Amino acid sequence: MKRRDFFKTSIAASAAILGSTTTLSAGETHQPIDNRKVSNMAFPEKRPLITYSDRPPLLESPRSTFVRGITENDEFFVRWHLPDIPTHIDTELYTIKIDGLVEKELEITLKELKEDFEQVEVTAVLQCGGNSRSAFTPIAGGIQWGSGAMGCAKWKGVRLSDILNRAGLKKEAHWIGFNGKDNAAYYETPNFVRELEVEELNDHVIIAYEMNGEDLPYLNGFPLRLVIPGYYSDSWVKMLSHITITDKYKSLFFMDVAYRVPDNECECETPKHKFKPTKPITNMNVKSVIGYPENGMKVYHNSHVVVRGVAFDDGHGIKKVLISTDGGKTWDEALLKQDNGRYAYTEFRYAFKPTKYGKLTFMAKAINRLGDEQPFAKEIGWNHGGYKYNGIDEVTVEVV
Repeated sequence: MKRRDFFKTSIAASAAILGSTTTLSAGETHQPIDNRKVSNMAFPEKRPLITYSDRPPLLESPRSTFVRGITENDEFFVRWHLPDIPTHIDTELYTIKIDGLVEKELEITLKELKEDFEQVEVTAVLQCGGNSRSAFTPIAGGIQWGSGAMGCAKWKGVRLSDILNRAGLKKEAHWIGFNGKDNAAYYETPNFVRELEVEELNDHVIIAYEMNGEDLPYLNGFPLRLVIPGYYSDSWVKMLSHITITDKYKSLFFMDVAYRVPDNECECETPKHKFKPTKPITNMNVKSVIGYPENGMKVYHNSHVVVRGVAFDDGHGIKKVLISTDGGKTWDEALLKQDNGRYAYTEFRYAFKPTKYGKLTFMAKAINRLGDEQPFAKEIGWNHGGYKYNGIDEVTVEVV
């Protein structure tokens, strides 16, 4: 190699390294990991799922799950924070206690909950705030989920507002605290307690005991869980046993440290410069996921391929789902099926005939009724918790 060629090569290499370092130092986002295998083992009441941990149980639904508007109970994802989960629940003795700033403290049995209050049902998406966290580089702290930490179910139970009305809120009541039966393995670890402002309540917030017409699966919060349609699942407390009403906000780890994003327009920061202040994650943003076909599948040339998937937001409703086969240059509208209400999955279908051999990438982009739409993965700002990823989903197949 001549001396001048060596210097040219060195300059080019240095520029490439500097460029990649600059990008990495700013953080970047991409498609979530999508090659994890379903386990050979199944947990009780579950079919084999993608397994991250058995204590606490952390199970992800595979991509194939997301071709249906309702997620079956045995393939619904599982997310617990604390490892000490009761292994037996006596439903005859189980109660939920309501105390604090109420006119009358209550201790309600499951039987009373089902017989003494109006029974209601709401269909809603449950999604972990860190769903698709594996899309963030450098790695954001937490479980490196693919796209399957979500599901949609028909939840049946009692309005939280009806229970609070029975107890009678005092005029200074402002915050509602929720605690469940799971506990930490070490005493220093805080309990998974969540709080809501009284003003956040509406008739869709319920305490549920059924999921898709059956008792809640044990790993999904049996016998009772809080259901807050439109909110990320960190607020949906499982094995709910205690509700406390207060006038002031309590400082809590899972409210003040975990499940927070930068309080700026992009909700983003850089790995070296964390943004303060932060805010809790609450309402879900618009998102869609392709359930079929799956990455790596082979499809036949000139065959009839039907792309299927689901889309959702925080309850404003999905207006359109668009599909691209040319890298996002052009988009076609998919057919929608919206049978289960504004908090539920919207199913989408798109028929396509591949006319060229080789790799083919399908991209799905949802737009809600407010006009909010999914961004390209690379356009999403990095955050240290890996929260709220909603990049345009991509699936690549091979046409043979």
